[in-house]
Amino acid sequence: MDLKEEKERLLNDIMEAEQIVSLRDHGFISPKNYKDIIPYCSQLHTHFHYEGIARSGIDVIFENFMDGISLVTSKNGLKWDDVIYLLGIRYADIQKQRTVCIANNFQDVKQAKTNRQTTLLPSLEAASALENEVDRVDVLYGFGIRCMGITYNQSNTLGSGLGEKFDGGLTHFGQQVIERMNQLGMMIDISHCGDRTSMDVIEASTQPVLLTHAGARALWNTPRMKPDEVLKACAEKGGLIGVCAAPNTTLTRNRSSHSIESVMEHFEYIVDLVGIDHVGFGPDTFFGDHSAIQHAFDDRLGISDSHSGEEFHEAPYVEGLENPAEAMRNMIAWMVKQEYDCSEIIKAAGGNAMRVMEEILQ
Repeated sequence: MDLKEEKERLLNDIMEAEQIVSLRDHGFISPKNYKDIIPYCSQLHTHFHYEGIARSGIDVIFENFMDGISLVTSKNGLKWDDVIYLLGIRYADIQKQRTVCIANNFQDVKQAKTNRQTTLLPSLEAASALENEVDRVDVLYGFGIRCMGITYNQSNTLGSGLGEKFDGGLTHFGQQVIERMNQLGMMIDISHCGDRTSMDVIEASTQPVLLTHAGARALWNTPRMKPDEVLKACAEKGGLIGVCAAPNTTLTRNRSSHSIESVMEHFEYIVDLVGIDHVGFGPDTFFGDHSAIQHAFDDRLGISDSHSGEEFHEAPYVEGLENPAEAMRNMIAWMVKQEYDCSEIIKAAGGNAMRVMEEILQ
């Protein structure tokens, strides 16, 4: 994003001095050909763009290491063995890198800027791999997982996903999982939950709940976006909403194509609704063809409703927010260009996320 010299200097100062936190991005490199994705993902040995992440200016990334691999290789959802294998392979790879490291606690997160590395906060997109065994929460915590989604778009033993026609809410087992995650200090993500399940999770949790990558349904009426009642309930519990920039998600009726302007319209709407203290950025970008991944997931799972409800022209990427190497910087640059107060920029860029992590991570 083009900025005048003075504003470019302010942006650089913020990127250099403050903790920059992406609530959802992916270092995973996606093939361009839709037909190649399932065979590619099923190998487990997939490519990770360490150089691109190193150039991003991000200090902390909530990274799920593409645990969705088992979503596209199995119609039955996340497989336990696949998740464990994937984490082991990815961790072994990271141990040999100089530009990234793994965070186990808040102290590790705080050290990110000092260490001049991008700290990856291990996360899972959904808790489907738990099946009905609450002890697996402890196993995942032992393997380093510090943030976990309750459902992906489809339902599981914990609750209903946003792609389902009927939302039965949080199950009794789901309540047990929430309680254990609270006890361990594992953050809870409801980005892909149905509305009733989202509200149930917020009520059940004794700690703040996160929407790591989402947007406002009032601006774009699809299940992937969240209604005002969920956004407000999340904020009232002390939680955090990361504004998403995955292609074909945070569109608005005012924009004919998906761009940084439509994404930031969601940002401004949510800030007006819940206040700047509860909003951050979760771009959810990839290196490669993100739209192809969306199609692979939806086709494999038989779910195509997550983007339904509005007519739009599909975009392969969001203009101005094409990948993790530039998304966070450009979102922060947009705030600088719009002359937001510096304190507000710092909060959205990572300050709010740091506050929530300090409260939850143990």
